[in-house]
Amino acid sequence: MPQSHGPLTDLLVLDVTRVLAGPFAGMLLADLGAQVIKVELPGRGDDAREFGPFANGVSGYFASVNRGKRSITLNLKSSEGKAIFLRLAEKADVLIENYRPGVMERLGLDYESLRPTNPRLIYAAVSGFGQSGPYSHRPAYDAVIQGMSGLMSITGDEDGLPARVGVSIGDLSAAAFAVIGVLAALHQRDRTGTGQMVDVAMLDSLIALLENAISRYSITGEVPGRLGTRHPSITPFQAFDTADGQVVVAIGNDQLFSSFCRLVGEEQLATDPRFCSNSLRTGNHADLQEEMGAIIRRRPTAWWLEHLEREGIPSGPINTVADMAHDPQVNAREMIQEVMDPVAGLMHMAGIPIKLSDTPGAVVGPAPALGQHTEEVLGELLGLSAEKVAGLRERGVV
Repeated sequence: MPQSHGPLTDLLVLDVTRVLAGPFAGMLLADLGAQVIKVELPGRGDDAREFGPFANGVSGYFASVNRGKRSITLNLKSSEGKAIFLRLAEKADVLIENYRPGVMERLGLDYESLRPTNPRLIYAAVSGFGQSGPYSHRPAYDAVIQGMSGLMSITGDEDGLPARVGVSIGDLSAAAFAVIGVLAALHQRDRTGTGQMVDVAMLDSLIALLENAISRYSITGEVPGRLGTRHPSITPFQAFDTADGQVVVAIGNDQLFSSFCRLVGEEQLATDPRFCSNSLRTGNHADLQEEMGAIIRRRPTAWWLEHLEREGIPSGPINTVADMAHDPQVNAREMIQEVMDPVAGLMHMAGIPIKLSDTPGAVVGPAPALGQHTEEVLGELLGLSAEKVAGLRERGVV
């Protein structure tokens, strides 16, 4: 596998995860240079290997969040498999798991069981509800968490039903917070020499992302609701229909609003007592939306994008995924990466959003085939011979 020159090249990570939240966290660490060993069940592997779409039988879902890792298969319910895992854990810097709380403890592989033999270990547990609290043992998927967090209640059209955010934001935010926790724990380990447990819940993570919804409820006593594309506190800050499509306009202060009014030849709007400050514009958003909607519908999207940019007014198109993938800014930032999979062929996936000047990360290779590196990893890290690994395979341990 190609080598990364990212800042985490000295770290060994055991990735005991499946589906999305845990794998995405492991992928972020791999992109930044860590050696990530994905531990999977023999013969089956990560459930996500069965999720479409497929390219020559390879799951695009799995490939997009497990790139750059090495895969070993290991039966953690067998005594031999557990013994091998414990030896690997003694050498690891970080372990990530996203089982329901209690599963790893029943296997004897939880943080308290591993800490005595590797006090430097950073143990990151990602779950739906966390390791404590009355819901901790409940199963969870992203849609459930979006609903319970309050996020779904503020997403969608004002007169429509609650809507799920178009990506699994509960999983992805938990993954990002888990990586932040791991990096913070590693920094602390540099000072003390000891590791610790990182407990991240999907529910907690989405609540942390609720921005000003909590403060709005706390201060006003009003329960936030759905606003479509409109911002609750800044106006105008939403999508408008144009003559041939839509454009997003984000006017965040009075100066920008005056610039917009001059651009469209409607200077009187800037001094209208309903619209002369942001708070007034927000309080009278329905009136302003009607006025601006009629103005913006006069011209096509391309005209608006050109002239709004010229005036320094933040705006943009509503891209499809295809539009985004061909956007020159996206390509300049290398945010669509080409990865050659030996079975699936050329695959495209999101790039690395963290740009480091001296030690940049890299997408070092495709996602591994199930158990592709079992013999290699057990040989390198534990000194097991090919014959020994073959025997383990015959007994269903790997």
